Amino acid sequence: MFTESAELYDVIYSSFKDYPAESAQIAQLLRSIDPSYHRLLDVGCGTGEHAYLLANRHGFAVDGLDIDPEFVRIAQTKNPAGRFFEADMSDFSLSTLYDAVLCLFSSIGYVKTLDRLERTLACFRTHLEHQGRVVVEPWFPPGKMQPGHHSERIGERAGVRVRRVGTTELDGRVSRLRFEYTIESDRGVRHATETHELGLFTVDEMLAAFAAAGLVAEYESAGLAGRGLYVARVAA
Repeated sequence: MFTESAELYDVIYSSFKDYPAESAQIAQLLRSIDPSYHRLLDVGCGTGEHAYLLANRHGFAVDGLDIDPEFVRIAQTKNPAGRFFEADMSDFSLSTLYDAVLCLFSSIGYVKTLDRLERTLACFRTHLEHQGRVVVEPWFPPGKMQPGHHSERIGERAGVRVRRVGTTELDGRVSRLRFEYTIESDRGVRHATETHELGLFTVDEMLAAFAAAGLVAEYESAGLAGRGLYVARVAA
């Protein structure tokens, strides 16, 4: 999925995404539930920026997991005290239980189908301490995205300038994002393309998937960045 952009990810998203504010909000949420929470698992961790901030600014011990090996490498480099694993979020098995399992920045959308969503949430549950929480930031629900929508992002860092143009397509309950990159550096200009597919789930479908996984979830519509947030505990 990020075959072209893994090394450019932070250049693009640091131009507009407020990782410090989001990490502070997550830290406040978790400590309001239980001040003793310490060990976190960040699933779909990307380059590990949330993990870095939660560990270094907020004192949590954070491990991470991502399906992309380059993301895992970058995240581990940023966070040498944590453990970062290459695995599919719907089918992984670690030896540690966590006070909270996080899945942020709409990474959950990459499971694409309701069946895989339920398997993913069940997998989260098996890695959760009994009094722990699962925190999921969803992708958009059906009807929210418009086909043909165009977006543009530009980021610069360390002599590299990246322009990303995105186009949205809809295929039933799957959103397809086509990205075209123009990368400028002292080595010249190159172009790359990527396609990302994310499933579109309603709030009711998400809540039902949590329940099927043995979790009781509450939904808050604003969330970290306007996409909502689910916070779930193990069902009694």
